[in-house]
Amino acid sequence: MSVLTLTIEGRDVAGQTGHTILQVARENGIPIPTLCHLQGLSDVGACRLCVVEVEGQRKLFPACVTTIDEGMKVTVNSERLAAHRRRIVELLFTERNHICSVCIADRNCELQDLAVAVGLTHFELPLLSPQAVVDATHERFGIDHNRCVLCTRCVRVCDEIEGAHTWDVMGRGTEARLITDLGIPWGDSNTCTSCGKCVQVCPTGALFEKGRSVAEARHRRPYLPYLVAHEGRTR
Repeated sequence: MSVLTLTIEGRDVAGQTGHTILQVARENGIPIPTLCHLQGLSDVGACRLCVVEVEGQRKLFPACVTTIDEGMKVTVNSERLAAHRRRIVELLFTERNHICSVCIADRNCELQDLAVAVGLTHFELPLLSPQAVVDATHERFGIDHNRCVLCTRCVRVCDEIEGAHTWDVMGRGTEARLITDLGIPWGDSNTCTSCGKCVQVCPTGALFEKGRSVAEARHRRPYLPYLVAHEGRTR
């Protein structure tokens, strides 16, 4: 693999062919906000929070799935990007029913942290207030669709790490929902191994373990790189 040189936020950096902008930026200590990205899982560019500007291009590029080129000049922070990210976080809040004060992930929520980071202090868009349900049919876990941001981390960890592919997404737009198997209650799933990996990678309080208090709901996400390495050794 050849080494490519580029500029990110005015800094000269280098990366190997096939590396993404996000990967190179983080290797060099340049922060880019993300939500659907999680180390150890494949990237899908779903949340669009990691978008950056590339000199010579009008559109914005998702840093997690855009590979680097020689001489590329990337802007990570600008007024345009700040407004774009703030609107995305607002859309995520208004699309479902996020009431932080009664959520099990309060103060342990990545969406909540992003709202603070982008300076979201109020909503300009109307609340959709969908009739989202809670599925508590599983013996150990539950899913609250009111909190889901469709990052698909649970889908990917179940497929790529556990190998069960219990989770998927059904529907389009604001009607999109996570489903287990072909849309049956989680507790009736024959493919779920009850491993809890989906709960651990959820960025909000959508997936939760029954009987856990707010103080106990902190997720153990750093274990994913270990699982990936372990899976690679045992295959």
